Amino acid sequence: MLPDTNRRVTQHTSEQINRRIREQTRKNIVRYANASPAEIQRRLDELDQEWDIERTLEANAATLALGGLVLGATVNRKWFIFPGVIAAFLLQHSLQGWCPPVPVFRRMGIRTSAEINEERYALKAARGDFDRVAQHPETTVSGQEVFAAARQ
Repeated sequence: MLPDTNRRVTQHTSEQINRRIREQTRKNIVRYANASPAEIQRRLDELDQEWDIERTLEANAATLALGGLVLGATVNRKWFIFPGVIAAFLLQHSLQGWCPPVPVFRRMGIRTSAEINEERYALKAARGDFDRVAQHPETTVSGQEVFAAARQ
């Protein structure tokens, strides 16, 4: 059975590295929990620019595959094997959540999108973005209000 998309990378990452990433996320949240809305917004803007493990892996694989194609066309045809190996690693990652570069990137602190979003939504909650939704549980809140709170 294939692991679910949200947990496949963390399931194939050592617990020590997962713990270090979780601890850094926790420290980030604690640091900004009582910050001004402007400071929280700056951190949210930083999170919008942070590359997750998928984007990092895709950029790395594309760069290496293109390099293999160029070397195959200009140096030696044997280099054409390299993009095939890269494609196999990408397929393995899409199915299992693991391929050889993933442990290296995780050791570097590259987070999954779920880990980044955990920090993002904690900061939004600290800023009060969800107060309107949670403030009046006895009243009906429109789907638009919920959507707007999540998108802020």
